[in-house]
Amino acid sequence: MYKKKSLGQHFLHAPAYLNKIIEAAKIAKGEWVLEVGPGDGALTDKLLEQGARLIAVEKDARMIPLLKNKYSDVSLYSLTIIEEDILRFDISNHLPQEEMYKVVANIPYYITGAFLKKFLSAEAQPSSMVLLVQKEVAERIVGRKSAKGGSASGGKESILSLSVKAYGEPIYIKTVPSGAFSPPPQVDSAILAIGNISRERFTNLVHENRFFELVRTGFAQKRKLLGRNLEPILGPNYADLLKMAGIPEKARAEDVPLEKWLSLSEL
Repeated sequence: MYKKKSLGQHFLHAPAYLNKIIEAAKIAKGEWVLEVGPGDGALTDKLLEQGARLIAVEKDARMIPLLKNKYSDVSLYSLTIIEEDILRFDISNHLPQEEMYKVVANIPYYITGAFLKKFLSAEAQPSSMVLLVQKEVAERIVGRKSAKGGSASGGKESILSLSVKAYGEPIYIKTVPSGAFSPPPQVDSAILAIGNISRERFTNLVHENRFFELVRTGFAQKRKLLGRNLEPILGPNYADLLKMAGIPEKARAEDVPLEKWLSLSEL
C-alpha cells in the first residue's frame, strides 16, 4: 500500500529503534497506552508484547481494516483501534475515570507543535510521552548539542522548549536515521521522551495562563530586549520586576531559563 504524503506517513520497521522506543516508554503490564499512528502495526506489536492496554488511533481509513484483521485474535481488553484525527481525539472518553496513561507515537512532523500543546496542556495529561519527531525539533526542545559538534540551539530557549519543560522533563534518547523508515523522510528523526508530566510548576490556572502570556509576548520580537517586549504587560516598572525574578535587564527572551520565567509569572 502506498503511503500518503499528505499524512506525513513514514513507517518505522527497524527493530533496534523500535526496541529503543519501548525501552524509553517503560511500560508496565496492564498500563494504559495511547499509540498514535499505528500504521501497519510494527510498534503496536512491541507494545502488546509488553502487556499494554492499548488504544491505537489511526487517521488513515485505509489502515483500519488491515489493523483489525491483523489483530482479530487480540482481545478488546488489550487493544482498541479507533479511526480518528488525533488532534480531535478525546482520550478521556476511552479511559476509566482518573486512570493514568502514557503516549507512544510516531507522529507526522507537521503536527508536532499542535500535538505537544494538546497533550501537555490537556486536563487529562499523560504521565509520560515517547515520540518520534524531527531531529532538529528534539534538539531544540532539550538544547542538545548536535553530532557535528555545534549546538543545535546554542543553549537558547524557544516558546516550544519552554512549553515542554513547563510540564515535563524532555530527554533526547537516540537519533533515528531517515533510512530506518519506509519511505525515508528527507531528514533524520529522534526519539524524544518527556517524563514526569504534570502541572506542579504552576500554583494555579491563573499562574499557568500568565506564564504562557508572558512567554508568547516575550518572544514576539526576538531581537528586542525582553523588558521592552514585556513592557505592555508589566508596565513602566518592568525593570524592577525583571530584577526581582533574577533576570538581567538586557536579557533577551531566548536567554532566560524556565525557572526565571516561572518566577516572573508569579510576580
